[in-house]
Amino acid sequence: MKTKIYLFSAFLILGACIIFTSSCKKDDPVEAETGTVTDADGNVYKTVKIGTQTWMAENLKTTKYRNGDAIPEVTEDDEWMYLFTGAYCNCYNDVNNVTLYGRLYNWYAVTDSRNIAPAGWHVPSEEEWKILSDFLGGEDIAGGKLKSTGNTEDGNGLWFSPNTGASDEFGFKALPGSCRDSELGKFLGFLGDVGYWWASTSYSNGQAYSRRTVFHSSVLEKKIMYKQSGFSLRCVKD
Repeated sequence: MKTKIYLFSAFLILGACIIFTSSCKKDDPVEAETGTVTDADGNVYKTVKIGTQTWMAENLKTTKYRNGDAIPEVTEDDEWMYLFTGAYCNCYNDVNNVTLYGRLYNWYAVTDSRNIAPAGWHVPSEEEWKILSDFLGGEDIAGGKLKSTGNTEDGNGLWFSPNTGASDEFGFKALPGSCRDSELGKFLGFLGDVGYWWASTSYSNGQAYSRRTVFHSSVLEKKIMYKQSGFSLRCVKD
């Protein structure tokens, strides 16, 4: 009698696994929670939830603060390097780069009281970047997990080969928008080479925190850079 009961129980468990297959699989992919947000210019951005945070999945493009005031566009190298007020530029001063890479901003625009982020959002602090990095397994591999996949040679991505460690596991799509130098005001590197993103956290009177990842590394590196530098921006939900 006991043997029959055990066999019947095993049959029920097996049947449950067949009927409710999804509950018995351990390796089913988890779909990222996504949405959109709109900036002061009317640009609409994809968003993605990573751990407890919700991030923009595209670089910021706005030319206005949240209250509608214009952010000055500065194209001349000599003018950019001496700024102590907010400004933006297009990557390599080419408006055709904006759709993919967004715009570059100095740190003074990032922290202006008129708010560069869309309503309900803000520029992440260094601590918020660390929370993201820790959730992804630490800064040694976090850059790879955030980078868009593929490379410029295979036509499936925007990074130079080998685009080390790139998996874009959550749809963050970190892009190589290059940067603008603080000392000479010139653009450094090439599109496809490196991506820098500001943190709102100041380090000193002249420097602030940022994060960087490059095509030949999976690291999401913490950098302390001059506030006149021109970097990309990703905003995080309040």
